[in-house]
Amino acid sequence: MKILIVQTSYLGDTVLSTPVIAAVRRLHPDSRIWIMTTPAAARLGERDPLLEGVIPFAKRGSDAGWRGLWRMARRLRGMAFQRVYCLHRSLRTALLMAMSGIPHRTGFADARGSLVYHQRARRRPEDHDVIRNLSLLSGEISLEALDPELRLFAPRRAELAADLQSRLPAVGRYAVLVPGSAWPTKMWHWEHYRAVAAYLRRRGLAVVLLGGPGDREVNGKVARGLEALDLAGATTVAEAMTVVREAALVVCNDSLALHLASAFKVPCVAVFCATSPAFGFGPWRNRALVVERDELPCKPCARHGGRSCPMSTNACMQGLPPARVIAAIETLVGP
Repeated sequence: MKILIVQTSYLGDTVLSTPVIAAVRRLHPDSRIWIMTTPAAARLGERDPLLEGVIPFAKRGSDAGWRGLWRMARRLRGMAFQRVYCLHRSLRTALLMAMSGIPHRTGFADARGSLVYHQRARRRPEDHDVIRNLSLLSGEISLEALDPELRLFAPRRAELAADLQSRLPAVGRYAVLVPGSAWPTKMWHWEHYRAVAAYLRRRGLAVVLLGGPGDREVNGKVARGLEALDLAGATTVAEAMTVVREAALVVCNDSLALHLASAFKVPCVAVFCATSPAFGFGPWRNRALVVERDELPCKPCARHGGRSCPMSTNACMQGLPPARVIAAIETLVGP
């Protein structure tokens, strides 16, 4: 049987969906499993030995609009999938599944366009997103029978670009800091990250700053005048996985980095500013602590963060002192 899993949301959402791959294999042991993701997330699954392949869907790029939808639908029809498990809940994804002609379609009951699915599963908002994703299979198997471990397969250090290999500190001798985010209200203030970076250097850990091309400005502010390796925009998603896997510690916002730390069991201090781990996207099964100003009456203000503080105070981003994050670090890895 040829099976497709669909998750075309954010990178972090894709990481939290990876247990579904093993769950589908358990349900259908002789199946050939493919996954459809965004182009950026494709690198997250390309090394998974349970996957036959990865289909990038550039829904905001070359596959945008009706023309892109029809083109991808034709491709899926040509690949002759027998079943699809759809984790993404948008109307566009539901339409694509209907247009693909896949004969057995499973999706969530609360998805837009859920009527296109032959089997509709219910998800509990109060569960962690890993469990919510696995609940897609609840009509076929007990959730207690499934393995909820995240599945990521990073390149070996020897496979990294030569320049990155030469610059990266020794395994376990550095901390990864990720100050950026696609959502400004998820970003703990850069001066606080700078204070944490200085603290980590004093205790003998090298500091590596990760981020995408859009994080160069904030990373530069954190790194200025400090002995730190700034890799903003300098790594692929696959290389970033290796950098996190070999770290002694990760300090980050509510972002992809905390899910990478969960996948590779790296100790993590996650700073939640505008959002909340109660939404189901907190650390998962690694040694981790969440630091936040949960006493603020305006928090959380948005599920995914926002472009600006609706109260114009920035209290959750600027009012959380570095001392609290440093205390969390010492709780995790010792003073």
